[in-house]
Amino acid sequence: MPQIDLLNMAHLGWSMFPGIGGKGVSPKKMKQMMKQMGINIEEIEDVEEVIIRTGDREIFFLDASVTVMDAQGNRSYQVVGTAQERPREVSIPDSDIDLVVAQTGCSPDEAKAALKEANGDLAEAIVKLGSS
Repeated sequence: MPQIDLLNMAHLGWSMFPGIGGKGVSPKKMKQMMKQMGINIEEIEDVEEVIIRTGDREIFFLDASVTVMDAQGNRSYQVVGTAQERPREVSIPDSDIDLVVAQTGCSPDEAKAALKEANGDLAEAIVKLGSS
Protein backbone atom coordinates (compact mmCIF):
# COMPACT_ATOMS: atom_id res chain seq x y z
CA MET A 1 0.00 0.00 0.00
CA PRO A 2 1.51 3.38 -0.95
CA GLN A 3 2.36 5.84 1.82
CA ILE A 4 0.59 9.21 1.59
CA ASP A 5 2.62 12.31 2.39
CA LEU A 6 -0.06 14.59 3.86
CA LEU A 7 2.39 17.41 4.62
CA ASN A 8 3.56 17.49 1.00
CA MET A 9 -0.03 17.33 -0.23
CA ALA A 10 -0.92 20.30 2.00
CA HIS A 11 1.95 22.31 0.48
CA LEU A 12 0.55 21.50 -2.97
CA GLY A 13 -2.81 22.97 -1.99
CA TRP A 14 -4.65 19.74 -1.12
CA SER A 15 -6.44 19.42 2.20
CA MET A 16 -8.79 17.09 4.03
CA PHE A 17 -11.64 19.50 3.29
CA PRO A 18 -12.29 19.74 -0.46
CA GLY A 19 -12.41 23.26 -1.79
CA ILE A 20 -10.25 24.75 0.95
CA GLY A 21 -6.84 24.42 -0.70
CA GLY A 22 -5.04 26.65 1.80
CA LYS A 23 -7.57 29.48 1.41
CA GLY A 24 -9.90 30.82 4.07
CA VAL A 25 -13.17 28.99 4.42
CA SER A 26 -16.44 30.85 4.56
CA PRO A 27 -18.25 30.48 7.89
CA LYS A 28 -21.24 28.98 6.09
CA LYS A 29 -19.07 26.32 4.41
CA MET A 30 -17.26 25.55 7.69
CA LYS A 31 -20.58 25.16 9.53
CA GLN A 32 -21.83 22.80 6.82
CA MET A 33 -18.65 20.66 7.00
CA MET A 34 -18.82 20.51 10.79
CA LYS A 35 -22.48 19.44 10.64
CA GLN A 36 -21.52 16.62 8.26
CA MET A 37 -18.92 15.46 10.81
CA GLY A 38 -21.51 15.49 13.62
CA ILE A 39 -20.19 18.64 15.29
CA ASN A 40 -22.55 21.36 16.45
CA ILE A 41 -21.33 24.67 17.91
CA GLU A 42 -23.50 27.29 19.56
CA GLU A 43 -22.82 30.33 21.69
CA ILE A 44 -24.57 30.76 25.04
CA GLU A 45 -26.23 34.17 25.05
CA ASP A 46 -26.31 36.72 27.89
CA VAL A 47 -23.58 35.11 30.04
CA GLU A 48 -23.12 37.27 33.14
CA GLU A 49 -20.31 35.44 34.95
CA VAL A 50 -18.36 32.18 34.80
CA ILE A 51 -16.72 30.82 37.98
CA ILE A 52 -14.26 27.93 38.23
CA ARG A 53 -13.82 26.82 41.84
CA THR A 54 -10.86 24.85 43.12
CA GLY A 55 -10.04 23.88 46.69
CA ASP A 56 -8.29 27.15 47.51
CA ARG A 57 -9.26 29.72 44.86
CA GLU A 58 -11.87 30.90 42.40
CA ILE A 59 -11.15 31.90 38.82
CA PHE A 60 -13.91 34.11 37.47
CA PHE A 61 -14.77 35.79 34.19
CA LEU A 62 -17.13 38.79 34.22
CA ASP A 63 -16.89 39.42 30.45
CA ALA A 64 -17.06 35.79 29.32
CA SER A 65 -18.05 34.52 25.94
CA VAL A 66 -19.08 30.85 26.22
CA THR A 67 -19.30 28.46 23.30
CA VAL A 68 -20.67 24.91 23.53
CA MET A 69 -19.39 22.30 21.10
CA ASP A 70 -21.33 19.04 20.81
CA ALA A 71 -19.33 16.42 18.93
CA GLN A 72 -21.25 13.16 18.66
CA GLY A 73 -22.73 13.47 22.16
CA ASN A 74 -19.62 14.83 23.90
CA ARG A 75 -20.14 18.41 25.05
CA SER A 76 -17.21 20.80 25.51
CA TYR A 77 -17.40 24.34 26.82
CA GLN A 78 -14.98 27.05 25.73
CA VAL A 79 -14.71 30.15 27.90
CA VAL A 80 -13.03 33.24 26.50
CA GLY A 81 -12.57 36.43 28.50
CA THR A 82 -10.47 38.19 31.10
CA ALA A 83 -9.73 35.85 34.00
CA GLN A 84 -9.41 37.13 37.55
CA GLU A 85 -8.50 35.12 40.64
CA ARG A 86 -9.47 35.41 44.26
CA PRO A 87 -8.87 33.15 47.26
CA ARG A 88 -11.79 30.91 48.01
CA GLU A 89 -13.64 31.65 51.22
CA VAL A 90 -13.70 28.59 53.44
CA SER A 91 -17.20 27.59 54.54
CA ILE A 92 -17.22 26.69 58.23
CA PRO A 93 -20.21 24.61 59.44
CA ASP A 94 -21.73 25.54 62.80
CA SER A 95 -21.12 21.98 64.02
CA ASP A 96 -17.35 22.47 63.53
CA ILE A 97 -17.46 25.74 65.49
CA ASP A 98 -19.39 24.03 68.30
CA LEU A 99 -16.84 21.19 68.43
CA VAL A 100 -13.87 23.58 68.67
CA VAL A 101 -15.65 25.59 71.40
CA ALA A 102 -16.37 22.38 73.37
CA GLN A 103 -12.77 21.16 73.03
CA THR A 104 -11.00 24.43 73.83
CA GLY A 105 -13.45 26.52 75.88
CA CYS A 106 -12.97 29.53 73.56
CA SER A 107 -15.73 31.77 72.20
CA PRO A 108 -17.57 30.88 68.97
CA ASP A 109 -15.94 33.88 67.22
CA GLU A 110 -12.45 32.70 68.23
CA ALA A 111 -13.30 29.17 67.05
CA LYS A 112 -14.53 30.42 63.69
CA ALA A 113 -11.44 32.60 63.20
CA ALA A 114 -9.13 29.69 64.07
CA LEU A 115 -11.00 27.38 61.68
CA LYS A 116 -10.75 29.92 58.86
CA GLU A 117 -7.03 30.35 59.49
CA ALA A 118 -6.63 26.55 59.43
CA ASN A 119 -8.70 26.28 56.20
CA GLY A 120 -11.40 24.31 58.03
CA ASP A 121 -9.00 21.78 59.58
CA LEU A 122 -10.52 20.92 62.97
CA ALA A 123 -7.41 19.39 64.54
CA GLU A 124 -5.20 22.31 63.53
CA ALA A 125 -7.69 24.86 64.90
CA ILE A 126 -8.00 22.98 68.22
CA VAL A 127 -4.21 22.67 68.62
CA LYS A 128 -3.73 26.34 67.76
CA LEU A 129 -6.32 27.49 70.33
CA GLY A 130 -5.11 24.98 72.91
CA SER A 131 -1.55 26.36 72.76
CA SER A 132 -2.64 30.02 73.05
